[in-house]
Amino acid sequence: MTIRIIPQEQRETSDKQAVETIPPLLFPRLKNIYSRRAARLRQLAPKNPLGDYLRFAAVIAQAQDIVLYDHPLRIDLRPRLAESAAQGKPPLDIHTFPRSAHWQRLLHSLIAELKPEMSGQALAVLENLEKASSSELENLAQALLAGDFAKVSSDTSPFIWAALSIYWAQMAALIPGNARAESGEHHQFCPVCASVPVTGVLHMDADPHGLRYLHCNLCESEWYVAPGKCTNCEQTRDLHSWSLDNAHATVKTESCGDCGTYLKLLCQEHDPAVEPVADDLASLVLDARMEQEGFARSSINPFMFPGE
Repeated sequence: MTIRIIPQEQRETSDKQAVETIPPLLFPRLKNIYSRRAARLRQLAPKNPLGDYLRFAAVIAQAQDIVLYDHPLRIDLRPRLAESAAQGKPPLDIHTFPRSAHWQRLLHSLIAELKPEMSGQALAVLENLEKASSSELENLAQALLAGDFAKVSSDTSPFIWAALSIYWAQMAALIPGNARAESGEHHQFCPVCASVPVTGVLHMDADPHGLRYLHCNLCESEWYVAPGKCTNCEQTRDLHSWSLDNAHATVKTESCGDCGTYLKLLCQEHDPAVEPVADDLASLVLDARMEQEGFARSSINPFMFPGE
């Protein structure tokens, strides 16, 4: 199954398809999205081996919340949506969408918010970013979006991505369209922006097993992926569930023997307060265990890029 986003008027004038019982796509709800993440990071920090880093991430998330509301985005995405629908592509495709200067304004506002909160190496990174030219910042953004993580230092990536995330989330929330589930492939990529998930979330629902959505690590949208198949390669025959505690653990992973990858799944039923980025970052010990078993991660946390 793949998910396509089509213009709202196209959906309304179509053949009045039956409303899906399961929404295939959930656009981000910007209100409190970053402040809730910051609060969850602070909640998880005590007694966590990565407590200091969780608190560092919380400071960035709280700054994102401030910058989000200080710099609202006004953009008409209808032409872009019509074009992408005709091409069958995500409307905010990270590989082709022409970025405006708005994301750099967000970055500089983030830097201003964060400098009083940072010291040492983190402060030096922010000061270097503050002095960087527009073209240098564009090159850093392009490298991250293209997956060339070696071209961006590990202490710089979270700040660049934080600004890009606000930008893409703002646009995703403004999309005047509807999602439609169709047969197809590539459901491991976000149907809104073509980025990868940070983790999966089992939403509390009438379904006794929950509804599995993947949470985008860039635009904060979520898209539905049916259970019983690998979220990376769609195979069904060699899937296994892992946890550090027990079968009722809040954070588990699902591994696939066919493609050799795994993805974390957060269960809202066991803890309604779970937050994709925060709970994923707080459970890196589970990632280490999966790597010991020979599996590679199929997702990316915006505070922990590959190679760090």
